[in-house]
Amino acid sequence: MPIINSSKTAATAAVLTAVILGSTACSYSSKDTTPKVNSVTPTGTFAGSYYEKNSITDKEGKYWIPLKPAAASIGYRMKDDTSSGGYTKLGYSDVMYMLRPDSSQVFSLGEKITLPDVPIRREGQIYITPNSLSKLLQTEVGWNPSTGEINIAAPSDRDTTANTGAGEAAKPLRIQSVSNVDTGELIAYAKKYLGVPYDFGAGPYEETKRFDCSSFTRHVFKKFGVDLPRLAKDQDNIGRRISRSELEPGDLIFFTVPGRFESDAIPGHVGIYMGGGSFIHTWGDPGVQISDLDSGYWSNVILHMQRVL
Repeated sequence: MPIINSSKTAATAAVLTAVILGSTACSYSSKDTTPKVNSVTPTGTFAGSYYEKNSITDKEGKYWIPLKPAAASIGYRMKDDTSSGGYTKLGYSDVMYMLRPDSSQVFSLGEKITLPDVPIRREGQIYITPNSLSKLLQTEVGWNPSTGEINIAAPSDRDTTANTGAGEAAKPLRIQSVSNVDTGELIAYAKKYLGVPYDFGAGPYEETKRFDCSSFTRHVFKKFGVDLPRLAKDQDNIGRRISRSELEPGDLIFFTVPGRFESDAIPGHVGIYMGGGSFIHTWGDPGVQISDLDSGYWSNVILHMQRVL
């Protein structure tokens, strides 16, 4: 990706001036408004590159891009609940990042962090600076205002010993009585929710009457005294790893999302093994459902199997 050095030549400065004046309506000051250009060019198979036509440059010279197409370029979905007082949520089947316009405080992979530039809402879209996007996603972001090229390196796998943030040890399970957990009852309880709608980034079931994959497993296990983390990638760090031949009802099964991350070792989906080669999970339509583990799509994307009971 070409990187501009605005101080080198008058020709380059002219190009940048044209870019600034051609941006969507903004007010500009008479001082130098040359956008600051990122000097890092993300590279590699999992870098997402696209051209943004709706970028803006403000009077301070900051470059802003719409958040939704930026997230989509690396395969993330976005759900904007800010109009009703909620968060804008990004991720795959799990919510991995949450933010609100006009607030610098965001949640990134379970951590609360502060962005250098506060996201804004403009003409119905949420805009963010590449620097803030880089911090939110904890990855490299490159951009070129003259061409509109945005290049985002897919977030890489983090320390798998962490549960809610870098440097934190995995929290121990809080189990009321392992010996009293009847996996048959657990499966029967999970099946009561068959057909409950799937909702990306679903809030607590008691409030929303919906689940996403990891909120479903968390809800079911909580009934039996097991407090699982909210995200699938963190649930994968609880208990002990087992093989397919060891799989028993009540075990968790984690699935990869090929090409989603720099490492395919990051879970993108989770379900509960029922026995007989079937597992229960929630995904798209019709929501909570039973699927075959040993044939079809899911058999090809199994990542790990974990015993937490």
